[in-house]
Amino acid sequence: MPGTSSTMAMAPARQAGRTRAVEFISAHFGFLSILVIFAALFSFFSVEATAFLTTENLLNVGRQIAPTVVVGTLMTFVITTGAIDLSVGSVVGLSAAALALMAKTGNPFLAVIATLAIGAVIGLINGYLSAYSRLQSFIVTLAALTAVRGVALLITGGYSTPVDVDWILAIGQGQFLGIYTSTWIAIAVAAVGWYVFSQTRYGRYIVAVGSNAESLRRAGVDIRRVQLWAFVATSIIAAFAGVMVAARLASGSSNSGTGFELEVITAVVLGGTSLLGGRGSVPGTVVGALTLGIISNGLVLLHVDVYWVPITQGIILIVAIFLNSKLFGRIVGKQR
Repeated sequence: MPGTSSTMAMAPARQAGRTRAVEFISAHFGFLSILVIFAALFSFFSVEATAFLTTENLLNVGRQIAPTVVVGTLMTFVITTGAIDLSVGSVVGLSAAALALMAKTGNPFLAVIATLAIGAVIGLINGYLSAYSRLQSFIVTLAALTAVRGVALLITGGYSTPVDVDWILAIGQGQFLGIYTSTWIAIAVAAVGWYVFSQTRYGRYIVAVGSNAESLRRAGVDIRRVQLWAFVATSIIAAFAGVMVAARLASGSSNSGTGFELEVITAVVLGGTSLLGGRGSVPGTVVGALTLGIISNGLVLLHVDVYWVPITQGIILIVAIFLNSKLFGRIVGKQR
């Protein structure tokens, strides 16, 4: 019968459609879950906080989360390999302090270059000890967190140093087309990071190191070098984040970046990157950073006690991890 034949012909098409939907959800569940949370929070604060949707406020949110986005983008690479870098907050503090001191007494351009070189050296040490010496990256970077912060306190004596170089200040305070320069930098870093992560051979190596390192090694790839450069790039960008922070505040302080590493890691995990390695998402990290940013901003606008900010962020993190680890498996299981 024609009707029966038509129905039977449509059945495989519907099944194929469901299969594609399952595959899409499987590949992007972490990103989709944090996107839903972000949309819900954005809608809530838009209704409850009258100043939230103002242009000035949204521009400030973009500027405030810019360091988290730039460092989070590269942290996505490190965590996807199955490692972690706890030293980025201390690198931000040391870089901000070192930049201010060097810019005050020498050539500001060379001061910025030297600041990035400091980050590269720290990344080389972290990467070598983690990848080549096979020490746990958690322990290595935890030690670096303490040591680097100590160096920052040592060279500054615990005091802030003003930054008064106009072109450096423009990095954190300048605007282009009505948007802060630091926000443009964050957009550029995230775009390049996404391209490298998802469209290049190195990005595929990063995922493979975290998911099946032995197979990659047998294919002739030096997985130690892949992980080493992930650490180096992350520390360099953390040093640049220190420049951004110093430029925004017009001073370099050894206390800059305190707790920053936890904010970055939270943004990365919120975005769907697995702490076990093998799965990561740069767009997810960006949305994770945006989520943390609007939580902090929205609660302040609602005149909520500032101590509730980390509590709320922690709750959101637990919810996101639950969605990724539990509901994801149930959804895919039911569809199959």
